[in-house]
Amino acid sequence: MARYVANRLAQAIMLLVIVSAIGFAILHLAPGGPLSQFAVSGQMTQEDLDRVTRQLGLDRPLPVQYLDWFGRMLRGDWGKSYRDGEPVLSVISSHLGATLELMATATIVAVLLGCWIGILGALRRYSLFDTLATVGAMVALSIPTFWFGLVTIYIFSVKLGWLPAGNRQTVGDGSFLDLLHHLIAPAMVLALVETAMWGRFMRSSMLEVINQDYIRTARAKGMPEWRILTVHALRNALLPMITVGGLQFPTLLGGALVAETVFTWPGMGRLFLDSIGYRDYPVVMGILMFSATMVLIGSLLADILYAVVDPRIRVG
Repeated sequence: MARYVANRLAQAIMLLVIVSAIGFAILHLAPGGPLSQFAVSGQMTQEDLDRVTRQLGLDRPLPVQYLDWFGRMLRGDWGKSYRDGEPVLSVISSHLGATLELMATATIVAVLLGCWIGILGALRRYSLFDTLATVGAMVALSIPTFWFGLVTIYIFSVKLGWLPAGNRQTVGDGSFLDLLHHLIAPAMVLALVETAMWGRFMRSSMLEVINQDYIRTARAKGMPEWRILTVHALRNALLPMITVGGLQFPTLLGGALVAETVFTWPGMGRLFLDSIGYRDYPVVMGILMFSATMVLIGSLLADILYAVVDPRIRVG
């Protein structure tokens, strides 16, 4: 088991280095740069631009810039924002809570609702409920998140006036009920696709389990149906969902970026887009590395947990 964890950890670190190198190269080779907005405005002379370029170290070769940035990152110095001079870690931490709040709420809703739909669909295969759930999942997976977000705002905010159109809280309020009121719409939009995915995966996993020989044997012995479903079927059907949960994290992050943009939610997704617009390379790279690390940790924990709970897996 220790060797398995060590191998997976080494693979994750190598992948993280590759992601950082590719992301750094794409950002710095893209047209424009952190000083392009000053050059366009004409408020700075060419001498001023050259001086700031040297101060930021942007005049050095790209490999040298990357190695310097990577070395400082390993020491805990992720640089400072070009936009306001704040440390990158402080900028990210100030927006992290809003993103985690949105993602956690959407995940809880998606897992509970999706698993319930999947289990019921598997037990009532080809019924009206199963057909409607299948059609609904296909529609949900086909709808772009930003479109569903705009429709949600139009119906529930503009027409009905039930939910706020954006932001995390009302200015001057900030109570729990106010925060919850603002959270409903973006969490519902973000949970839509996740619910469809969890429902489809759970239905397939449950169908595979309930057709196994040990389930038929349990029924032949006269075991109560509820015990067969909860103790034997559901327990084994949930095993593959551990891996699914780890693989869903990148999709959840991407959906959070879109949902935060549509609802002006002050999270990391919104910060990422704003930082790209300002060519704020340190913040963009910080968010990229933080997100990549979280994805790799989620995948690693899912693999380890699956190896622990499933005795059929043999690891050295």
